[in-house]
Amino acid sequence: MILRLATLSLLILYPVAWFAPLIRAGFLPLFDLSEISVVTGLQSLWGTDPVLALIVTFLAIFAPYLKTIGLILTQWQMLDNRALPVLHVLGKLAMADIFLIALYITLSKGIGVGRVETAWGLYLFTGCILAGIGFGYLTERAQKA
Repeated sequence: MILRLATLSLLILYPVAWFAPLIRAGFLPLFDLSEISVVTGLQSLWGTDPVLALIVTFLAIFAPYLKTIGLILTQWQMLDNRALPVLHVLGKLAMADIFLIALYITLSKGIGVGRVETAWGLYLFTGCILAGIGFGYLTERAQKA
């Protein structure tokens, strides 16, 4: 029952993480930092590179949310356990988005023109993805027992 409630909580936490600030970035050290979230980053990306925006939208929003819905359906025996390997793949794809964000932060800091700081939303988003992977593992173990 606790696993089911924890998995259900991700349906609320993911949207919070999408709107939470992931990073704070500024052009030069003297200017204020602007906050960038998954949603604001996607809005900016759709205007400049729609193909990359589509990929990131899938990785950041659809993959983790579909995995969570699939886990919930599996936990409530509304989806066959044979779907669990597909759900694991969705979780791994969602983790690719965290890698992309980390890569952007590393590249931005390496350029040295501006300032980039991680914000609490990055930790929330990463935690949600890792929790989803963990809940998937625990669901699979519970289904086998």
